[in-house]
Amino acid sequence: MRRFRFRRRIRTGGYSIRNRIKLIHGGRPYFDKLIEMIGQATEIIQLQVYIYDQDETGRAVTEALVAAAKRNVQIYLMADGYASQKLPKSFLHDIQQAGIHFRFFEPLFRSRKSYFGRRMHHKVIVVDNRYAMVGGVNISNHYNDRPGHPGWLDFALHMEGDIVKQLCRVCQKTWNGYLPVTPVVLCHNKSMHQDLGPDEICELRVRRNDWINKKNQVSRSYLEMFRQANDHIIMMSGYFLPGPIIRKNMKKAAARGVKIKLILAGISDVMVAKYAERYMYDWVLRNGIELYEYKPCVLHGKVATYDRTWATIGSYNVNIISAYASLELNIDINNVDFAGNLDGIMEGIIQNDCIQITKENFSLHSGLLSKTWEWICYWFVRGLFYLFTINFKQRS
Repeated sequence: MRRFRFRRRIRTGGYSIRNRIKLIHGGRPYFDKLIEMIGQATEIIQLQVYIYDQDETGRAVTEALVAAAKRNVQIYLMADGYASQKLPKSFLHDIQQAGIHFRFFEPLFRSRKSYFGRRMHHKVIVVDNRYAMVGGVNISNHYNDRPGHPGWLDFALHMEGDIVKQLCRVCQKTWNGYLPVTPVVLCHNKSMHQDLGPDEICELRVRRNDWINKKNQVSRSYLEMFRQANDHIIMMSGYFLPGPIIRKNMKKAAARGVKIKLILAGISDVMVAKYAERYMYDWVLRNGIELYEYKPCVLHGKVATYDRTWATIGSYNVNIISAYASLELNIDINNVDFAGNLDGIMEGIIQNDCIQITKENFSLHSGLLSKTWEWICYWFVRGLFYLFTINFKQRS
């Protein structure tokens, strides 16, 4: 995996500076790195994920965690109570017997402090308060490369440096926020040696969305991108259904001459959402935004970059659920080397793996029946989104 050497480019807004990063592709490279991180742990592992399945991929990760527990590594594993509700009781019993601390985030229909649509959607691992990885990849066969079945397209960011302590605190707060006992202290003040040279400077910042706790940082990062871009923007979103504020700022950016390229799924695991998304294609094309559908397999990535200078990677989809319901976690990267490389990767995906959707071919394949069905799906999904995000007040 390519390692980057960084040139510093100062930008205000909560960035930490002393960091080393690597882009991790989804599929086998991601799970190889995840299991490697678990294997190198000596003190503590925090792993929080939306979907944790007990298929071949899940069992491989579980075996690595159990082996770490036998080395007396403290392990705190949290999975979302809705998305991971099919985990068998035998799994829960076995990992707890192995000494692994486990908890569901907001067991379904049993939350007293929240609302139905609020789910823990982020995917993060922190090891020994020294290494961390954040992305959009769940622990399931769907996201892994298997014979004849490529993993869904996704990305993650592996990190060392000052940013890791911040991510440790995010995990600690999420874990402690739902424990009815004395809070667990997971982020000790022990200074971990970092062999980062002066030429390995990379500005990173943690961005969270958690509307009930008044966090909408990832949404603000996207708005900053639309407002600050001068040349071009490339966005990849697995489930694209933006609200009015995002649409307004996308439209303004396109109107002032910023070239926007949007990479969406051609194959989706949630077809009703895909039909709803296609209802928006007319709006996208009318505003001069280039539109591409990824064809080889399901697109699950949540990545954006602009002007080859800045990028964001994480769990945030450009839709109302990510904006107002789920706990989301992204990392913003303010670095020309990294952003330029990611920009090139995205352009390669567009050239090699996508079909461009134009006004002509979209109209050709979108008859009255298709348009009516897309309209129905759009308003059905929008209605579900608003239902999921009903909440009468934020926490004070």
